[in-house]
Amino acid sequence: METSAEGVAGTVGDEGVAAGPGAEAAVRTGAVGVAERVAAAPASLSPSRAGDFMQCPLLYRFRVIDRLPEKPSEAATRGTLVHSVLERLFDAPAAERTAPHAKSLIPGQWDRLRETRPEVVELFADDPEGERLARWLGEAERLVERWFSLEDPTRLEPAEREMFVEAELDSGLKLRGIIDRVDVAPTGDVRIVDYKTGKAPRPEYAEGALFQMKFYALVVWRLKQVVPRRLQLVYLGSGDVLTYDPDLADLERVERKLLALWEAIRLATETGEWRPRPTKLCGWCDHQAVCPEFGGTPPPYPLPVRAPGGGTSGEGAATAADGDSTEG
Repeated sequence: METSAEGVAGTVGDEGVAAGPGAEAAVRTGAVGVAERVAAAPASLSPSRAGDFMQCPLLYRFRVIDRLPEKPSEAATRGTLVHSVLERLFDAPAAERTAPHAKSLIPGQWDRLRETRPEVVELFADDPEGERLARWLGEAERLVERWFSLEDPTRLEPAEREMFVEAELDSGLKLRGIIDRVDVAPTGDVRIVDYKTGKAPRPEYAEGALFQMKFYALVVWRLKQVVPRRLQLVYLGSGDVLTYDPDLADLERVERKLLALWEAIRLATETGEWRPRPTKLCGWCDHQAVCPEFGGTPPPYPLPVRAPGGGTSGEGAATAADGDSTEG
């Protein structure tokens, strides 16, 4: 899912570690009490990180293993803000879940975001008069208001909001993530809902958008032995709602895909071979300076590399910690 933390460095995201995008790293405390991040082999998979590897294996390495810093963006931070408002709205009684009330939550949630993630303050460091911030907050208001034309919160009582889920497959692979909203009908039917602050994709790209939702459906099925009745993507940027009703065969296909993906990640982790995959998305990547496609050199690989004979090589390589810290 596109979680409320997605794209904001140093936050709790969809892999459960408070350390930024894909922060699957061990944490230890030095003598002076300063947290030191230690590179670790990946131990779980989220929709975001699966998407990273499919988009560009080197990007996955930079985010998950090297944990290179990334600057917060206005779009991703606005998404975080809108997600938090829609989550908090359901704290109010049904009759009070109105658009004016939702918009009134924005200033307080923005203050909270700045306190918990101080790095977002730099987004408007060059805006002393606050004009750009005002426009940015105004766009957040418009996104929140548009949601009321797509769903009626007075008729909804979510079973879960911002629900962290984790399931272990028979293979040992851990799948984890954060689901924006889970609705359960009186009949027991489950609906998984995800908010998107961007625009709906063209029909030919809908399957890619649904991958994340099918991932969550697989996790819910593994946890509850229930196939969700409906998957729903709510696009606030364009005012569209995309729905899909999965069946068990869908989830089995997704599981096979994830197992194949995980095997590719495991192999790359052992060999240290993370190949860049150039696309038009490279223009938005924070890591061009260390990407071979842009004339850069990646940092030294921080994990042991398995030599052809079965041993490991690599001077000064950090030893991978077993498992995750507890975003990953």
